[in-house]
Amino acid sequence: MGAESRDLGGLTFVDLRDRYGITQLVFNMDENAALCEQARRLGREFVIQAEGVVRERSSKNPNRATGDIEIDVRSLTVLNESKVPPFTIEEDTDGGDDLRMKYRYLDIRRASVQQNLIFRSRLALETRKYLSEQGFIEIETPFLIKSTPEGARDFVVPSRLNPGQFYALPQSPQTFKQILMVAGMDKYFQIVKCFRDEDLRADRQPEFTQIDCEMAFVHIEDILNTFEGLTKHLFKHTLGLELGDFPRMSYDDAMRLYGSDKPDLRFGMQFVEMNDFAKGSGFSVFDDAELVVGICAKGIAEKYSNKDMKDLTEWLQRPQIGAKGLVYVKYQEDGSIKSTVGKYYSDEALQQWAEKFGAQKGDVIFVLSGEAEKTRKQLNELRLELGRRLELIRPGDFKPLWVLDFPLLEWDEEAGRFFAMHHPFTSPKKADIPRMMSGDHETMKSLRADAYDLVINGAEIGGGSIRIHDKELQSKNFDLLGFTKEEAEAQFGFLLGAFEYGAPPHGGIAFGFDRLCAVMNGQSSIRDFIAFPKNNQGRDMMIDAPSPVHEEQLQELGLEVKAGK
Repeated sequence: MGAESRDLGGLTFVDLRDRYGITQLVFNMDENAALCEQARRLGREFVIQAEGVVRERSSKNPNRATGDIEIDVRSLTVLNESKVPPFTIEEDTDGGDDLRMKYRYLDIRRASVQQNLIFRSRLALETRKYLSEQGFIEIETPFLIKSTPEGARDFVVPSRLNPGQFYALPQSPQTFKQILMVAGMDKYFQIVKCFRDEDLRADRQPEFTQIDCEMAFVHIEDILNTFEGLTKHLFKHTLGLELGDFPRMSYDDAMRLYGSDKPDLRFGMQFVEMNDFAKGSGFSVFDDAELVVGICAKGIAEKYSNKDMKDLTEWLQRPQIGAKGLVYVKYQEDGSIKSTVGKYYSDEALQQWAEKFGAQKGDVIFVLSGEAEKTRKQLNELRLELGRRLELIRPGDFKPLWVLDFPLLEWDEEAGRFFAMHHPFTSPKKADIPRMMSGDHETMKSLRADAYDLVINGAEIGGGSIRIHDKELQSKNFDLLGFTKEEAEAQFGFLLGAFEYGAPPHGGIAFGFDRLCAVMNGQSSIRDFIAFPKNNQGRDMMIDAPSPVHEEQLQELGLEVKAGK
């Protein structure tokens, strides 16, 4: 498919494209004038069939897989003509996002998109290969399930046979895979489509794919080792990269050192908390703050001008980040110190700051202050932005890690209740179970979960936990999350009932498959790894969905038909 012709004296050259690459066809005017004239009438994206002799090219093209050969054409058939496409089908296309999504079948003809989809296929095959060799069984779970109030919004599906009642599309197969553990299927996996009706962005779609897994009779170590092994296998057999052992970090350390539960370890700049040595000098911005914290950027003191500092400050003050200002200290190469807080701190005091940060001549310390949680998030954004601006991230560099020991619950002041940090079925750490069963409100805030995330290059690739397998403990967790006994029974009675028939200890994990594809290829958007993605409004531009349905369909489903609709 796809033809592009060039005339050169008595020869006509046609570039023929298929998913295996671009092959040059050659037509000789002296040997067959009619055939040559036929080739000159070919248009872009015509579908053709050519027969001829494969021969070595005199001027080889090392940038093409087929660049060493060409075809001396003896016959040519036009199988289908094509309209002029609405955008150029080349790597540097002139088509915008919505236009390319409307004509996705043309966009997929571009080599980069094809390679993304081929990579996705290879990754799925290698996933199945590894997990099957580890004794996992692939089991499908239903797509029409029960709606639950926890987590993101469900997509709901009305039932014609049960008027006024609805199915939900699964946000994950969570309860079903736990039921499979009760059923004795001790190693389950599925590459499964999941659905969430939530606001969209580059790495989020209303329908997405997970590598979903569960194991029975296991501890955390078993799960971490198995899925660290899966990740290493996928990198080795798709990218040819050998990953070393993954470091581990507690949630508390991740927040303290990086202000994020998914830190990007491809560069340094760990946080240094400054309350002990920055407060008490009369600078109210620091003295009145819950947290004063900073990072050290190496070797940029001479490069970063006052204008650069102003640009960085204005970037931080944008509503998306919301910092009130930025304090910085420059340690000049000549030994002098320039600072926005020199009025409050002597050079000797600022030199002590340098020792705390490990700063040397040429370095700059950046400092933020305010409410602890908000300030850590803001400094995390600054750290990542400096990593980009200073080009500290090397292409093809991968830094995975496990983040462990998440909080079990998080308190929502507005709602006046606890929410599950992971999900309602996550087990507290064994040592915390007695405190969970009998503790007060403040105790609940300090409970730690047997939960873990796999992070690669600052992206959460997967998350999981050891599950609660005891009915009494699960009921207690539902109580803490604000479920009445009746609500818990109505929503999850089937799971609680299953626990009464000998549920084994179990745990699992789910990898975001689309995101894993993107991260492994150094890209931020998952769209180009999905054959037919939705846009930022959740619309399929190609088939124009969602769309209205006939009134008769609504009536059959027992749904109200609004006048004028």
